Amino acid sequence: MTSIMTNASAMTALQSLQSINSSLDETQSRISTGYRVAEAQDNAAYWSIATTMRSDNQAMSAVVDSLGIGAATVDAAYTGLNAAKDVLSEIKAKLTTATSDGVDKGKVQEEITALQNQLKTISDSASFSGQNWLSNTEATTNKQIVSSISRDAAGSLGVGAIDVDIDSYRLYSADAGILDKTIDIAQFDGVLGSATVETSAISFANANDKISFTVSQNGDAARTVEITQATLASAGLSDTTIRSNADLKAVYEQALSDAGIDGVEVSIDATDSLTFTSLESFKVTNAATTGTSAITVASMGLVATDTTASATGTFSTSVEDIDLNTLTLGQESAQIQAYIKVVDEALSQVTTAAASIGAVQNRIDLQQEFVSKLMDTVSEGVGSLVDADMTEESTRLKALQTQQQLGVQALSIANNSSQSLLSLFR
Repeated sequence: MTSIMTNASAMTALQSLQSINSSLDETQSRISTGYRVAEAQDNAAYWSIATTMRSDNQAMSAVVDSLGIGAATVDAAYTGLNAAKDVLSEIKAKLTTATSDGVDKGKVQEEITALQNQLKTISDSASFSGQNWLSNTEATTNKQIVSSISRDAAGSLGVGAIDVDIDSYRLYSADAGILDKTIDIAQFDGVLGSATVETSAISFANANDKISFTVSQNGDAARTVEITQATLASAGLSDTTIRSNADLKAVYEQALSDAGIDGVEVSIDATDSLTFTSLESFKVTNAATTGTSAITVASMGLVATDTTASATGTFSTSVEDIDLNTLTLGQESAQIQAYIKVVDEALSQVTTAAASIGAVQNRIDLQQEFVSKLMDTVSEGVGSLVDADMTEESTRLKALQTQQQLGVQALSIANNSSQSLLSLFR
């Protein structure tokens, strides 16, 4: 039926054109925004997931910044420890030089003082953004570097951190740091026998006269110590006769030096008691005498039985308190050896601290790389949910534009069809 009241063809064409225009608007929106799901109305579930993950990605960006700050702080501490290690090695070398006879210990101390001041400067300067782990007196030594965020199945957000305890890294900390805390060095004494040279001189009159004994330190292989005419001559006794405890002390020191034994001090007290002192455990064994002259082990203050040194005390000081100008007369060598052991212990602790910080550096680097990759992965995941496929959308746009043109033509034809009815009434 043909009606002038209702144009069904035009209505159908109009509905089709409206549908095409709606699809065209949607496609153009996707192309202009780049999103397939730009608003919640597009796909509520995907939009919610994407919004949450974008927020988490922004938080992860803050994590990357935090890791960067943490890395810079750790790098500053590592640089300081590495520099301190080198300075401690120099101090150790200066102290070793001071053990030599004839060295001006006052001049050596001036150099050591300069190095001690340099250690303090290094420690105070090793900071980043107000954080200094080397010169630190804070009661709380645990530091946290924000390293991650995570969301559990219930949707709760958690923040992860790398915990770093800086207590073992601190060089100065009100007498609790590596360089300002007191380090105790054990002292071992081996009390032998009583010498008789003060009442009866001992003469190495014959070339084959010899006193020998062995000394082992820290459980190492024993070294043989020999006293002969040559030993006395090297000790300054040209007539091969020991007449006093001072002579005997000089002879023992020479014999120990000839045997390559370091760090053993010789002392003879007012009661003629012979004592060997060292900062390392030691044992004196196999004392014996050979030769033509009537020289006895006992007259030299030695004993036939084995003597194991016992710990009798400690030498305590810190690296910052080392001072060659305060050495006790007669104990200079032992005290310098103690200083060397103190520096060596501090050097060991600094090396351990640097190695520990190196492990923290490595962990931060790995976490930075991981978080960066994770952000990329999250972005890709969100993109797969909400991003528009531009190839597909461009193809759809072309098709819809063609359909729109055809729809306009169809509507125009449908609208014009009613005009043909007029010809029936002419």
